[in-house]
Amino acid sequence: MSRKRRALSTLIGVILSLIVALFFVRGLVSDTLRNWTGEQQLREQIKGLGALLLIRVERPAPVVEPYLPIAHTGMNPYGINTFLEQEVDDWKIHRTLRLIRDAGFQWIRQEFPWEDIEIEGKGVFRDHRQGRDISSWDKYDDIVDLAQEYGIEIIARLDNPPAWSRAAGNEAGTLAPPDDYDDYGDFVHAVVSRYKGRIKYYQIWNEPNIYPEWGEGPVDPEAYAELLTVGYTRAKEADPEVVILSAGLAPTTEMTAENLADLSFLQRMYDAGVKDYFDIMSVQGYGLWNGPTDRRVHPNRANFSRVLLIRELMVRNGDAHKPIWASEVGWNALPRDFDGFPHYGRVSEELQAEYSASAYRRAQTEWPWMGVMSYWFFKRASDHEKNQAFYYFRMMEPDFYPHPVYDAMKEQAASPPILGLGYHQQDHWALHYEGAWQEVNDERAVLGSYRASEQAGDAVSFTFWGTDLDLVAVRDGDLGRLEVTLDGRHTTLDLNTSRSEYQVRVPLASGLAEGEHEVRLTVAESLRGNSRVAIDGLVVRRSPTFYVRRSLVLLLCVPLAVGLFWAVRRQWLSRGSV
Repeated sequence: MSRKRRALSTLIGVILSLIVALFFVRGLVSDTLRNWTGEQQLREQIKGLGALLLIRVERPAPVVEPYLPIAHTGMNPYGINTFLEQEVDDWKIHRTLRLIRDAGFQWIRQEFPWEDIEIEGKGVFRDHRQGRDISSWDKYDDIVDLAQEYGIEIIARLDNPPAWSRAAGNEAGTLAPPDDYDDYGDFVHAVVSRYKGRIKYYQIWNEPNIYPEWGEGPVDPEAYAELLTVGYTRAKEADPEVVILSAGLAPTTEMTAENLADLSFLQRMYDAGVKDYFDIMSVQGYGLWNGPTDRRVHPNRANFSRVLLIRELMVRNGDAHKPIWASEVGWNALPRDFDGFPHYGRVSEELQAEYSASAYRRAQTEWPWMGVMSYWFFKRASDHEKNQAFYYFRMMEPDFYPHPVYDAMKEQAASPPILGLGYHQQDHWALHYEGAWQEVNDERAVLGSYRASEQAGDAVSFTFWGTDLDLVAVRDGDLGRLEVTLDGRHTTLDLNTSRSEYQVRVPLASGLAEGEHEVRLTVAESLRGNSRVAIDGLVVRRSPTFYVRRSLVLLLCVPLAVGLFWAVRRQWLSRGSV
C-alpha cells in the first residue's frame, strides 16, 4: 500500500472514530462548551475553551466562600430599572408598574435625583419650573404610593446633584459630586426621613469609577469612599432600619484617570476604610458579547462572571458576610445598521432574551451570595435617545411595544424558585411553608432567628439543585421529629436531644444525582409527645465528581481532535512526496 493510501486510510479511520464518539456525546459536549464559554458557535467555543484552560493554569478559581450565612439574599431576586420620574402622564406610570408586576418583578431600582428634589437651593423643596409652585416631593410621593399599591419594593438611587451644590455649577459636570459632602448627607437624611418605613433600601451614587458619573474630572475612589460614609451615616440617623447599597461599579478594565477598573477602584475604597459604611455590595452585571455562562474569570475580561472577582475581593477584605446585589443586568440588542461602535457589545433580540433569563437562573443556582438583580432597563419615557447605543437595553419601547426579553423574563420569573449551591436561611423565598410556622428571634440562631412550628402536620417544601443537602436546626429535649420526603423516599429525623444545641448541621442527603430534587419536611411528634420543630437554614452542596465527569468528556474529545489534525497533516505531507 502506498504512503498516500495509508495516510488516507488512517484519516478515514480517525474521522469515523471521531464521528462515532461525537454521536454519543455531542449533546453533552455542546452543552458543556456553551456552559463554560458562553459562546454559541463551535469555533468560538473551542477558542473560548483554550482561553479558559490558560486562565485556570495562570490563576486559581476565585475564592467566594459560598457556605456562609448571608443576610439580604433570600428574597425574590427579580428587579428592574425604571425612570418613572420622567413620565409625564400618570396612566403611563400605572401601566408600567402593572406590566412590571405582571411579569413577576418584585423590585424597581428607581432614581431619586437630588437636582429634581432640592432644586433651587439648600433646604428648598419647591418646584417653580414651568411657571408653577408645587412641592418637589409630590412626584416621588406618588411613585412610592403606586409602588406600594402594586406590591413592588423600591431600591432608591440617590445621586445627580443640583448645580447649586458646586461653586463651578454644571461646568464640573452635571453628575459631579457636591463641593460639600454634608450637603449630600442632608439630602439623604431628608429622603430617608420622608419615606421611613416605606423604603428600606437606598443606593449611594452610581458608577463613580467611570466618566462622566463623577463629573468632568478624574475619578476618585477615596473621595467616593468619603461620600459613601457620609451618606450611610446620615441615612442610619434618619432610620436605623434602612439598608445601604454601595454604588454599582462599571465593569471596566481601563486604568486611566477618567475610567478606572472596578477591581482597582474597589480595593482603594477598602483601603480608605469604607468597609463599615455599606450593607450590600453592588455590581453591574453585563455580558457584553458573550452569554452569562462564560466562565473565563480574569481581571482583563469584562463579562457576566466578573462579579466573582468582586466577591473574591470582598472575601479578601473581610467582607464575606455581606451580600452582592446587581444594580444593572442586561445585554445590548444594538441593531446591525446602528451608526457607531457597539461599546456595550451586541446580541440579537432573541439572544438578549435568552441570555437575560439564563443570567437569573445561573445566579439562583450558583451564587448564594447574590440577592436582587435589576434588569437594565424597562423603558424610556420617549424614543429621542434611539441614536444612543444604551437605548437598546430596553425591554419595552416608550409606547409599551414589548421586545422578546419581556416574555422571556416573565416566563423565568414564573418558574418555581430553586435552592442552589450554598447556605440559605429559613426565610428563603424558595421555601413553601404550610401551617402555623412562626419566626423566632434568638441571638443563638444563625443571623439571629429561626422558624418554628408546634403543630404536627405543618410542613415546608422546596426544590434544590445539587447532590448533597444539610438541614441547619435547633436540637433540644423539647423538640419533636421531622418526616423527610426526598424524591419520594421517606425517612425520619429526630431532633430531640438531652441538651440544647443551636446551628447544628444535620445531613439529609448526599451523593444524589446532579440536578433538581424535591423535598418535603413535615412536623411529627416525638416519642415523648413533643411536636415542636425549629428550622434555622439549609445548605446545598454539589459533588466535585460533577465537574470531573464534564472534564472527562472534554478530555475524550481532545485526543480525537489531535489525532484528526495529525492525520490531515500526514496526508497533506504525503501528497507532496508522491
